[in-house]
Amino acid sequence: MKLLLAEDDAMLGDSMEKGLNLAGFTLDRVRDGQHVLNALESHTYDVILLDIGLPKIDGLELLRRLRQQGVSTPVMFVTARDAVHDRVAGLNLGADDYVSKPFDLDELTARIHALARRQTGQSQPQLQLGRLQLNPIERSARLGETALALSPREFDLLEILMRQPGAVLSLDLLEKQLYTWGNEVTSNAVEVHLHHLRKKLGEPWIVNVRGVGYKLVQLA
Repeated sequence: MKLLLAEDDAMLGDSMEKGLNLAGFTLDRVRDGQHVLNALESHTYDVILLDIGLPKIDGLELLRRLRQQGVSTPVMFVTARDAVHDRVAGLNLGADDYVSKPFDLDELTARIHALARRQTGQSQPQLQLGRLQLNPIERSARLGETALALSPREFDLLEILMRQPGAVLSLDLLEKQLYTWGNEVTSNAVEVHLHHLRKKLGEPWIVNVRGVGYKLVQLA
């Protein structure tokens, strides 16, 4: 799952980035509202974490612009502003959740997963397609009774495919979901991860639609 974190406090941002990475999230981090807009021009995210008091464009104005532009990505405010009128303003503008600083990292992680499930219509944390099962919170995957030993990239790739079963996803889209903003990525990196993932699945769960992309299909 890929997150965009907008936090201008360096110490808190470092702490959140480290904790969320350890929790298994891929994370882009920016420090002002303008860079949020820049990141969204070229990348897609499962959840956006916003501080209200951002430089250049504050969180409330930023959210207003995003919703006016039709951006439906779930937005969670993570902020020290815990006054009722701030919460009401954010929710009225289209925020999906609100966490006050200081917060518990486990609670933050659980809320992020809940937002992502709500966005994709999943009521349970576990994803399943036939015999293939994946638990994003536990970072575990199984094929029938067999546990799959996946690298972090392979797991993330499988999660992306399982959240959109049957949909053909381009290599460009998969790259943007797997790698953080500004990272240099080798031209065949995603294809290498797909190759290893397909070998570990051992069956043609992942289909290459030539010239278009890849899709996950249900096998008996």
